[in-house]
Amino acid sequence: MIVLGLILLILGLVLAESILTTIGIILLVVGLVLNFVPIGGSARRVW
Repeated sequence: MIVLGLILLILGLVLAESILTTIGIILLVVGLVLNFVPIGGSARRVW
């Protein structure tokens, strides 16, 4: 998702398309948040 956001961001800047730039920034931010925030908790329970 981070790579896709980066590609769309670069394409949006090169082609001067504001919608591609906006979608690229959103995907980049969401990808970074999902990468750094563990889903379902980070505690591993060993019984």
